[in-house]
Amino acid sequence: MKQMIGAIALVVPDYDEAIAYYTGKLGFDLIEDTHLGGNKRWVLVAPKGSTETRLLLAKADGDSQQAAIGNQTGGRVFLFLHTDDFDRDHQAMLGAGVTFLEAPHQEAYGKVAVFRDPFGNKWDLIERIES
Repeated sequence: MKQMIGAIALVVPDYDEAIAYYTGKLGFDLIEDTHLGGNKRWVLVAPKGSTETRLLLAKADGDSQQAAIGNQTGGRVFLFLHTDDFDRDHQAMLGAGVTFLEAPHQEAYGKVAVFRDPFGNKWDLIERIES
């Protein structure tokens, strides 16, 4: 048996603003943008070269969802973007205006730095050490 996580819902304030950030600043691919009627859309983005897990950009609907934007994990790092070349991607992201909360540093598992998307979510950019 094989299972995988196909998508992770990320609550955002606006579809187009989120698409612009993830595709423009992070270089993700827009996998799907399907209008579902009313103000709802099915929007999937994924890092270049990713073949499994996607981010489902879900526009907040109502006060409780608005309140969750940027705090879906209670202030902890939420998402982990793995790369095969930390320095290349870190420089590209800095050049695109991505906000890093710390300088890159080495951990037992690899090179890492935390960044924040414009919605308040914390991410790790990681180049894992090959084991």
